[in-house]
Amino acid sequence: MTHPESRLPGRPDERASAARSSSAPGGCADPLVGVVLVVAEAAAGALLAIWLTVRGLARSHEATEGKVSAPPSADPGTDWTPVVVIAVLALLVACVAAELLRGGWYWSGGTQVVVAVALGVTVLATAVQGSGREAPEPAPVPAPTYASPPCRSGGDSDECARSGR
Repeated sequence: MTHPESRLPGRPDERASAARSSSAPGGCADPLVGVVLVVAEAAAGALLAIWLTVRGLARSHEATEGKVSAPPSADPGTDWTPVVVIAVLALLVACVAAELLRGGWYWSGGTQVVVAVALGVTVLATAVQGSGREAPEPAPVPAPTYASPPCRSGGDSDECARSGR
């Protein structure tokens, strides 16, 4: 005789599944959360783009010291702020994706993985573009301005060139 508490082979344990609460979404909640998160990330990305643009304009305005016709200053170096900002956003999205996937929200987590990969590719492209800029070429060295003495031998310029004058 078997006890009702014992588990028979091939038969799922009903008590264990009933006692375990599922955090996985039901219905269309999973895709809906994914869409909401993507829209929120797009809004955050737009705000960051506006901030970076205003920051870049302010930086160029400071470089010319408010003069409209001022020549561009020497290259101050690569500005890595956009790369860092996009990398932080990508890391945040990747962490959210990992938590969603761990919680059983597969559609939302999958869309977050796609967004994180896209942001990662953007970070790499921006970093390569920023580090691939060539340094400005140094200004050419001007020719000496001293006047060489004229050739006094009465010959042509070839004769003076051979004499060392």
